[in-house]
Amino acid sequence: MVKRLKVLIMGAAGRDFHNFNTFYRDNESYEVIAFTAAQIPNISSRRYPPELSGKLYPKGIPIYPEENLVQLVKERDIDQVVFAYSDVDHEYVMHKASIAIAAGADFVLLGSESTMLDSIKPVIAVCAVRTGSGKSPTTRRICNILVARGKKVVVVRHPMPYGELRKQAVQRFVKHEDFEHHECTIEEREEFEPLIDLGITVYAGVDCKAILHKAELEAEIIVWDGGNNDLPFIRPQLHIVVSDARRPGHEVCFHPGEANFRMADVIIINKIENVQDKSVQTIIKNKSYANPSARTIYARMKQFVDKPHLLKEKARALIVEDGPTLTHGGLSTGAAYIVAEKYGCEVVDPRPFAVGSIRNVYDNYSHLSKVLPAMGYGSEQIRELEETINAINCDVVIIGTPVDLRRFMKIDKPAVRVRYEIEEFGQLSLEDVLNEWLKDTKI
Repeated sequence: MVKRLKVLIMGAAGRDFHNFNTFYRDNESYEVIAFTAAQIPNISSRRYPPELSGKLYPKGIPIYPEENLVQLVKERDIDQVVFAYSDVDHEYVMHKASIAIAAGADFVLLGSESTMLDSIKPVIAVCAVRTGSGKSPTTRRICNILVARGKKVVVVRHPMPYGELRKQAVQRFVKHEDFEHHECTIEEREEFEPLIDLGITVYAGVDCKAILHKAELEAEIIVWDGGNNDLPFIRPQLHIVVSDARRPGHEVCFHPGEANFRMADVIIINKIENVQDKSVQTIIKNKSYANPSARTIYARMKQFVDKPHLLKEKARALIVEDGPTLTHGGLSTGAAYIVAEKYGCEVVDPRPFAVGSIRNVYDNYSHLSKVLPAMGYGSEQIRELEETINAINCDVVIIGTPVDLRRFMKIDKPAVRVRYEIEEFGQLSLEDVLNEWLKDTKI
């Protein structure tokens, strides 16, 4: 009998589980000893449940903090460490490789051919080179165009299984009550709610193969909405990748964003409205050698403010931005801050008022100072975010998150919400690309 290679999968409750499900779960050549968890709070010290682990793992698989990596490799005689999470720079990945190799294991990155699922329905994938590039507004724009042409669209969203995994194998969202039923975090609601408001059915969860089967029963076209800068879990016939003109150069120095950049059929250079031309030229130059055959769309983020009369010059404003864009994405400000500057508001420093895990976010991400990241990985952190907001003396709260925090949080001061949608300009648009694609695929 051939010895099974002992494997440890480094993850963050997303790509790691997908890699296991598609490549390792029923593969008798490997024995997955453990997962490790990073990036997201409160996802270690769990167990990948037997209900999802398959016949080779009747007791499930333990999940440990990533800090235990070296100890696990040595004590469990691990043969291969598989890196399986996203939006980290190339140097970071190689540091992890060095740690694994020094501990005595091989270091492995699984590619698209090993992990992409094939669908019986046409698939459009929307991915990015970094978190916060404008991927979600792009997905909404695509859905609107397809629906206007009478197509039945279902979105399959990159998983965010931060709760009880056995309950999150397959999740379907069609109304706001589904968020409560599935005990969604702020991060999940930010991705699902805008699509639900457009009348789009959304699937998410841990087991993408089972999810895809159900989505195919409803959909004429499936849109894969990626998370962070991860690769598609489902093989696309049209792969659209969003780059960020506010972060020029990141498209070729972050993992796996560079892989997306190189694989794309269409590259969107987004947020052009707030940058110098040299930033755009940097992305164009990188595209010229990394993916010269990809088509290019130029776009900006158009902002909408629901109560502009509350934004007055010199008004003391608390800025609340999308959490992952600031943390994983590395940006120091977002849409709400841009609006505050536009109206001449005085920005309040939220750091002295942060409580609990919100204070820890500032300790872990030292580039943040002028904004409050809307972190909400569970009910306790949502409560701490609410407490932090209400402790700050200001005239107005400017909310720049994709989900309206006022729906499930009591904010005791006037609040303004900033929404943003992608707007293309120039010779090529998403509508042009989709019209051609629909004609070529005869849908």
